[in-house]
Amino acid sequence: MALGAFFAAQTALGSPPPPPPDTQAAALDFQPVAAVAPAKPAGPKPFRLAVVRGELGLSDRPGGPAAGSIAPTTEFGSRQVLGVAAQRRNWLGVVTSARPNGRLAWVRRDQVAIARTRWSLHADLSAHTLTLRRNGRKVHRLEVAIGRPGAETPTGRFAVTDKLAGSNYGPYYGCCVLALNGHQPNTPPGWQGGNRLAIHGTDTPATIGTAASAGCLRASDADLQVLMAKVPLGTPVFIHA
Repeated sequence: MALGAFFAAQTALGSPPPPPPDTQAAALDFQPVAAVAPAKPAGPKPFRLAVVRGELGLSDRPGGPAAGSIAPTTEFGSRQVLGVAAQRRNWLGVVTSARPNGRLAWVRRDQVAIARTRWSLHADLSAHTLTLRRNGRKVHRLEVAIGRPGAETPTGRFAVTDKLAGSNYGPYYGCCVLALNGHQPNTPPGWQGGNRLAIHGTDTPATIGTAASAGCLRASDADLQVLMAKVPLGTPVFIHA
C-alpha cells in the first residue's frame, strides 16, 4: 500500500492525523534498521574422486580413442579410486599409475561414480615436512625423510592408491604404507624395490628429516597411523620442492 493511502485509511478510522511533512520525514529517517549479518566466505571446494565400477577405458585426450584400460581394483587389491584433476565437458582428467608422472588419463564421466574428499596432503621437500589438511586448513604436520641425491623425490600432483600394512612387505616399511600413483624415474643403482612412490614408515627412524630414501617419503609410525585413519583412497598429494 502507498504511504499516502495508508495514512488516509488511518485517519478514516479515527487515528490521529499524520505529523507535518517535515516531522514525518524525520520520523521515517530514524526508523531502526535490522542488522544484516555479513555473508560467510565460501570455503574451498572438496576434491573430486572417480570410483571405478568396472573395466574402464582410458584415453590420452578428451574424446580420444581408447589407449588402455584399468581394472576396478589396484594391483594391491584395493578399490580403484582416481583423483580428478580436470574436466572437459563429460570427460574427466584423472591421476593414475597407468600414466607417467604429470600426465593425465581421460575417462568418460558417466563410466565412474563421483565421490568427494576434503582431505589433502602437501609435501615440502625443502622443509622435509608433510602436512595433512582438511578444507585447506592444517590438521597435522609431520617430518619426513625424502629422496637422497641422485634419487630425489619427484614433484607434482599424485594420489593415494592403497593403504597397506607395512609388515606385509618387510620391516623397512614400518607399520604402514600409503602407496601413491607416482613413479620414481631415477631408482638407485641395484635397487630391487620397484619404482612406485609411497609414504611409509621405516626401521631406521634416525633418517627421518634427512635426504635418505630411494624417493619415497618416510615418516614415524605414530604419524603414519594418523594418516591411515584420516585420508581416503584417492586423496590428492601435492609434492613441491
